[in-house]
Amino acid sequence: MILYHGSTKTVEEPRIIVGDNFLDFGYGFYTTTSEEQALRWAEIKQKRIKSENAYLNIYEIADNVLSDNSLSVLNFDNPSREWLEFVIANRRGNAMHNYDIARGPVANDTLYRTITLYESGVLTFEETINRLKVHKLFDQFSFHTEKALDFLIFKEVKLL
Repeated sequence: MILYHGSTKTVEEPRIIVGDNFLDFGYGFYTTTSEEQALRWAEIKQKRIKSENAYLNIYEIADNVLSDNSLSVLNFDNPSREWLEFVIANRRGNAMHNYDIARGPVANDTLYRTITLYESGVLTFEETINRLKVHKLFDQFSFHTEKALDFLIFKEVKLL
């Protein structure tokens, strides 16, 4: 399987990113199967830090890695109550987990507005999921341990 990571630099040796940003699945190294989504992430990062360049980093990972018994994998196929609560907890900085890899839909900024309405009680869970379904949901694979990163093989980088 091919995974992409949009960045303002070449990332031949991925690292777990720890910082103040509260991301969907917590601290980690984030990738996606969508080249389009990775390009968007690269452009957003480039504008945010006013970088000269943006890059599309391309990796390969075995197709069966999500079922590898040596890894602890959290897998959300679709938005669900568990996914929504997990994303909200992570975005608030409250979730701590021991997963090696987490995979599921991306809660981008447009979707996050809907999630905020859910958090504030304006929308029910069902209304929130129905609103999320009308959006094109990209996926994300986040790597949370060095052990998981060992499965990720750097293939190439493209300057955008």
